[in-house]
Amino acid sequence: RMLSGYKPKNDVKDSYKVLELEEGCSLDDVRNSYHNLAKKYHPDSSSGMADSRAFIRVEEAYRVVLGDLAAKQKSDSGEEEEDQFKSKSLQHRHYLSFEGVGIGTPSQREKQYMQFRVDRATEQVLEYRQQRLESRYAGSDLSRAQDVRQSKKVKITQAVERLVEDLIQESMAKGDFDNLSGKGKPLQKFSHSPHIDPMTHNLNRILIDNGYQPEWILLQKEIRETIERLRKSIVASRRKLGEPMTLSEQKQWGRVCEQFAEDIRKLNKRVDNFNLVVPILSRQMVHFSTDKEILRARKTYEAVVEKGSDSGTKENGGEEGKRFGWKSSLLKWLKL
Repeated sequence: RMLSGYKPKNDVKDSYKVLELEEGCSLDDVRNSYHNLAKKYHPDSSSGMADSRAFIRVEEAYRVVLGDLAAKQKSDSGEEEEDQFKSKSLQHRHYLSFEGVGIGTPSQREKQYMQFRVDRATEQVLEYRQQRLESRYAGSDLSRAQDVRQSKKVKITQAVERLVEDLIQESMAKGDFDNLSGKGKPLQKFSHSPHIDPMTHNLNRILIDNGYQPEWILLQKEIRETIERLRKSIVASRRKLGEPMTLSEQKQWGRVCEQFAEDIRKLNKRVDNFNLVVPILSRQMVHFSTDKEILRARKTYEAVVEKGSDSGTKENGGEEGKRFGWKSSLLKWLKL
C-alpha cells in the first residue's frame, strides 16, 4: 500500500462516508475521525471490533480525503499548503509505539524492544568506561601525580634533615662532643682535592679518629663471629660423644642439631637486617644452610679424629724403635 504507484479504489464521496464525515470538514476533523476508526479496527488493538479489511478501507479513505483537501487548499493558498499536507505522515501506531522498534504483534514488538534497550544500555556502559579511562590517563592527571610524588620526596628529605639536626643538638646538650680530641683547635684539611667537600671530609676524619664504625660493618663483624662460635661449639659437642654413638648419644646429638638449627635461623634474621642496611650490593650476604653446616662439622670432626690417630701411631712406632734398638745393634756386633 505504501508504493508510489498505488491508487486507491474509493472515490471522494465514499471516502467521506467511510470516515463518517461530510464534505467541507476541516483537516483536524479528518485526523480525529481517522484516529478513532484506526483504534477501533486496527488488528493490533485490543478492541472487539478489530478487522484488518475495515482498517484498510479506513486508511484508503483517509488518503483520498487528504488528497481532496489538498487539492481544494492548493487553489486557494498555493503550494505552501500543499507541502503542509504532504509532510503529514500516518500516526495510527502512536499508541503502540515502543519507540518505533520492532514489527509483528504487540508481544513480539515488546520482546524486540526489550532487547533493543539491553543493547543500548550495553553501549552506554562501554562509552562510560571509555570516558573514565581516558580521563584517568589524561596528561593533566599524570602531571598532577608526578607533582604529588615530588612534593612527598621533598617533605621526606626535609624531615630527615630536621631529625639529624635535632639528634646533633641533643648530643651536644648531653656533652657527647666535649671529650673529642683536638677540641678548641682549628680543623685541618687533609685533602686538597677540589672535587671533595672539605666539610664532609673533616667530619669523616673526626668520626674515624674517635673509633666510629657504620652499623653495617658492626653487624657484619657480629655475624661472622657468631657463625664461627656456632661451628666450634657443634664440633666440640660431637667430640664429646663416642664413635660409634650409642642410642642415647644419638638422641643427644639430635637435640644438639635442633638447637643448632634454631641458632642458624636466628642468625639468618640478622643477615636479612644486614642486607637492608649495607650500602654496597656486592657486600650482601646469603643465608646459612643448617644441613651444610652440620655436614661441615662432621667433616671437621672426622679430620680431627684421623689426625689424632695418625699422631698416636707415629708415637707408638717411635717408642718401639727405641725399645728394640739396642738388641739389633748387639746382634750386628756379634756377627762382626
